[in-house]
Amino acid sequence: MGRRARGAGPTSRLLPLLLLLRLARGAAGEPGTDGLDVCATCHEHATCQQREGKRICICNYGFVGNGRTQCVDKNECQFGATVVCGNHTSCHNTPGGFYCICLEGYRATNNNKTFIPNDGTFCTDIDECEVSGLCRHGGRCVNTPGSFECYCMDGYLLRNGSEPFHPTIDATSCTEILTKINDVSVFNDTCVRWQMNSERINSKIVYVISVKGQRLDAIESVHEETVKLTTDSRTPEVCLALYPGTNYTVHISIAPPRRSVPAVIGFQTAEDDILEDDGMFNISIFNETCLKLNRHSRKIGSEYMYQFTVLGQRWYLDNFSHATSFNFTTRERVPVVCLNLYPTTDYTVNVSLLRSPKPHSVQITIATPPAVKQTISNISGFNETCLRWNIIKKVDMEEMYLFHIWGQRWYQKEFVREMTFNISTSSQDPEVCLELHPGTNYNVSLRALSSEFPVVISLTTQITEPPLPEVEFFMVHRGPLPRLRLRKAKEKNGPISSYQVLVLPLALQSAFSCDSEGASSFFSNTSDADGYVAAELLAKDVPDDAMEIPIGDRLYYGHYYNAPLKTGKDYCIILRITSEWNKVRRHSCAVWAQVKGKITFCLQMLSFFLLCSIKFILMRSVFKIVTGDQNPIHTTLSKKLHS
Repeated sequence: MGRRARGAGPTSRLLPLLLLLRLARGAAGEPGTDGLDVCATCHEHATCQQREGKRICICNYGFVGNGRTQCVDKNECQFGATVVCGNHTSCHNTPGGFYCICLEGYRATNNNKTFIPNDGTFCTDIDECEVSGLCRHGGRCVNTPGSFECYCMDGYLLRNGSEPFHPTIDATSCTEILTKINDVSVFNDTCVRWQMNSERINSKIVYVISVKGQRLDAIESVHEETVKLTTDSRTPEVCLALYPGTNYTVHISIAPPRRSVPAVIGFQTAEDDILEDDGMFNISIFNETCLKLNRHSRKIGSEYMYQFTVLGQRWYLDNFSHATSFNFTTRERVPVVCLNLYPTTDYTVNVSLLRSPKPHSVQITIATPPAVKQTISNISGFNETCLRWNIIKKVDMEEMYLFHIWGQRWYQKEFVREMTFNISTSSQDPEVCLELHPGTNYNVSLRALSSEFPVVISLTTQITEPPLPEVEFFMVHRGPLPRLRLRKAKEKNGPISSYQVLVLPLALQSAFSCDSEGASSFFSNTSDADGYVAAELLAKDVPDDAMEIPIGDRLYYGHYYNAPLKTGKDYCIILRITSEWNKVRRHSCAVWAQVKGKITFCLQMLSFFLLCSIKFILMRSVFKIVTGDQNPIHTTLSKKLHS
């Protein structure tokens, strides 16, 4: 009995452990032997998700709760429509979400009725006034935020109510004011005055005055004319050009689209005591080139001929002349003639009355202003310093052009060149070449004197060769080479960039080209037969007065080594000046020295001490060392190197 109890003990202890494991699996949402499934217990507005090996219920977007027993809709609109949807909106909550609607008078920028603001959509004002006729006939629409207002236009009156009004709310509309013209009267024999009764019209009114005259005259029996008068006066008046001794009927009305009750008046002009034409008249000028001829007296209905003689000259052109003549026939008492005149011209106009018992002439002068329209076109540069352009003018007519030229150099602040001159030509496509300095930026202003406005063009001249170096030429025969004195060159033709000292075999002097870029440094020189650059100095490092450069001092000048000259060799020392600007490079060169049989630097120093010793021993006696049959030659020259 006791053994059986001990054997059954471990099995009985495992049963509680298995039961605990099954309960744990059921709590984690996994179906067990007891059938417990967490996902099956999720709320209808929840979703079952697995996190960290366990299944849990989470409320859907827009709901809040524990996911199993409770998922309540979240009201996004509770914070207010302005906060959630923006201005001019209303917010509408839905299960699990919301949507926005624009208020009346506004529309969504996505052109839909509803929207969600997270896509950048907002409500904007609707311009109702874009719809034609919204305020009906005679109404004027004014857009307002979220709505619109209507007002009556000038000349219209609201039937009832007050302004502003709304056509869909207020049962009213605008009606046209019928303007009445009253109290028409005649004064000064040919002038008419009347009164306008409407107080609602504040703008200018266009009146149409129709004149019809009847006269029992053999020359002319009918005079008809229509005159328009624009005025805002309540008592308008107009003086008419009427014939004397004539019966007239004058109709006065308002021009469309306004409506009015026309007024009619009839009257007779007084008889003219002066029936005989004295031929006298005067001339007045208007609109710069138009003439008005005012007759002192005339016979009713008579036809007259005027002869015009026009002569124009320009003070700045000796060969310019514009002459024309023509006849002008009219029956009008105050005829008007407009002349076709050239700008910037002084004209003399002579007007003569022809076929009159008493001929009469009047002479006037007219000075036309410059043309407002630009007459120069298609201006361009060529060959660096030349200009060509087109001119709008009559063929073979001479024109004067005024040039104003201004030049500057950025690298030479004190350099300023300004010049003014003029040329005259009759060409339709003029060309001119200017005398400009090299390496300079220019602004050229060109104006035809017949025009008011100039044209401006920019020109840039390229640099040319810098001035030849000013050097003291040395010729040395087996003697010491003195220090070479470098003088700064003037920037006449462009900015100076650098100074180079070139050492060449004397035999290459005649074949050397100043523009050659082949010269290398001493250490990169592959052969004694080729030259090399011994020194290079930037222009900014050269003093304004001068500086000395010893040849062969074993120092670096820029990137170049100044090597000693070899004994017994013949050399040519060349100074080269380089000018570089605007992607262009130019050079000028001069022979600085010629060395024949040059001794080494050490021998030069030894000779110096020997000479000093000899001078001391011989009590300051000066000796000339003669080598061969020649003395040392030291001359000062300026020599131009030809390639």
